[in-house]
Amino acid sequence: MQQMEMLDSVNEQPRCGQKCRNTNQTVYSNKESTPPFCNTTHITDQNQKKKLGIDYDQKRLGDCNRLHERFNALTRDKNLLENSNTELNNRIMTLEEERDRLKMILRELSGSVTSQQCPTDWKNIRSRCYFLSSESKTWEESRRYCLSKGADLVVINTEQEQRDLYRLDGTSNLLFWIGLHDTGGTFKWVDGSALTKPFWQSGQPDRGGPNNREDCVEMYHSNPVLANWNDAPCGSKRHWLCEMDPFTS
Repeated sequence: MQQMEMLDSVNEQPRCGQKCRNTNQTVYSNKESTPPFCNTTHITDQNQKKKLGIDYDQKRLGDCNRLHERFNALTRDKNLLENSNTELNNRIMTLEEERDRLKMILRELSGSVTSQQCPTDWKNIRSRCYFLSSESKTWEESRRYCLSKGADLVVINTEQEQRDLYRLDGTSNLLFWIGLHDTGGTFKWVDGSALTKPFWQSGQPDRGGPNNREDCVEMYHSNPVLANWNDAPCGSKRHWLCEMDPFTS
């Protein structure tokens, strides 16, 4: 009898009570609930990462755009400054050229003012100094006197100068030596230059006088202004006219 009960107990199907059901339910519940929770967390993390990545890229793009705009602005400023600097340098060069030009004019004006000074008893005519003697000497003696003053007998190269020196002392009877003389049959000036514009009296030079030696030239104010040179013996005594450059003080 007891043996039969044990067999029945062994062969009897297990009966699930409330506890069993609760246990199975708990296990099932745990198995079913864990994956959805984990999956949701994973999806959320991925979305957040994706969103963060997009935000980061957008921020970087925005920063790059701002830097690019700033760079362009600085480049424009640099170009403007370079153009302005070029214009200023050009202006400086123009002003320096103008300054140098004005300095040159000032030097010329200062030089002309100071160069107007001639020795006492000398006359200033067109920035040249002239001395008309009050005594008479031979042509050679007259020239030595001029040379001793740092001058020489006058050299007349232009019609204007010839007119300026005509009747320099206000008298029409004056005869004076000029720096023209005959050297080897050719009249030359004391500075070695050739005679290019003569103002001879009519019929002169005639190489007259003693032994036909009239190798020196005088200006005679009783004759017309453009025709008053005459050849004369160098040993004759005449007044003389010296010429020199003005000097600066």
